[in-house]
Amino acid sequence: MGKYDVAAYVWPSYTGDEPRTRMFWPEGIGEWQSVKTAGAKFPGHQWPRRPLWGYVNEADPYVMEMEIAAAADHGVNVFIYDWYWYDRRPFLENCLNDGFLKAQNRSRMKFYLMWANHNAMTLWDKRIAESNIMIWDGAQPRSEYDIVVNRVIEKYFSQPNYYKIDGCPVFMIYDINTLIRGLGGVAQTQAAIEHFREATVKAGFPGLHLQMTIWSEGAVNLSLVDSERKGSTRDLTRLLGIDSVSHYQFVHFTNIDRSYTDILTDVRREWERIDREYDVEYYPHISVGWDNNPRFNSFRPGIVKDNTPENIKKGFEMAKEYIDSHKLRAPLVTLNSWNEWTETSYLQPDDLYGYGYLNAVKEVFC
Repeated sequence: MGKYDVAAYVWPSYTGDEPRTRMFWPEGIGEWQSVKTAGAKFPGHQWPRRPLWGYVNEADPYVMEMEIAAAADHGVNVFIYDWYWYDRRPFLENCLNDGFLKAQNRSRMKFYLMWANHNAMTLWDKRIAESNIMIWDGAQPRSEYDIVVNRVIEKYFSQPNYYKIDGCPVFMIYDINTLIRGLGGVAQTQAAIEHFREATVKAGFPGLHLQMTIWSEGAVNLSLVDSERKGSTRDLTRLLGIDSVSHYQFVHFTNIDRSYTDILTDVRREWERIDREYDVEYYPHISVGWDNNPRFNSFRPGIVKDNTPENIKKGFEMAKEYIDSHKLRAPLVTLNSWNEWTETSYLQPDDLYGYGYLNAVKEVFC
């Protein structure tokens, strides 16, 4: 690993190997189907975009060997896999299990999991995305939660390149309110987390590093998969004994329908607020952009402007400065994302900027 742990979120939908994806993307190539059919919604809209690597199957280990090499060569040395559990079984594990973990050069990268426990909506199906109907509930009862805990510890924490802080496997929860709803309340969630910690220690680790996605306090649902936010995220970190926090997307806490450099002013202000109000470590987060029009036939307002590689680099420099000026247990920065094409927030090379975003990572963190 380098001096910095540069961790990019991975959206594992770019495969047809998961049978349940066919209901959303019947062509059998995962959400590449929506990327392929995305077009401009207004004059000057920067779509369509094409991946320079093509519409590859990211559950193929040979594809992932290429992607791991490109990531690591440019300073991205951790992948945070969005991980799902719906309808009493995992969903979209193929990219991790069959692609990344079977890649011969996987030792060049660390990885950890973010339990993306939001509801699964018709948002993923472009034909009916506007209906916003729930398909699977992300909330899980204690019986399912315990199965998740056992699976995560046995199948992933034991991997030699699983990312750890102070020897403790890092596990991130995306939607803490949905977790609480499924478990039946804060007290029940406290008990469930304590069980997770005990099980991790019993498996031979010094402990569990539980990380939480932070939203603005009481943020509203903007991406159409996120639950309604109620109560204070800050208070929940204390009540549940969370070890650290980071963000998943700028859209969760600021107005993104403007210039990227203006957004960065709010980002810096948010980091300062977290420093003042939170008792746990914050690992800085940078998003590349936001525009989820590729998922819809109609126009969706809210598009990041001017997110050129040169401007994104300014965000990376902010994150590096934050790490250098704080005594953190790990030099970790989270990036959205490696491949969120349908939200237009990705580091992978395209026909607009080429390798510009990855080169910006390399220039700042290597």
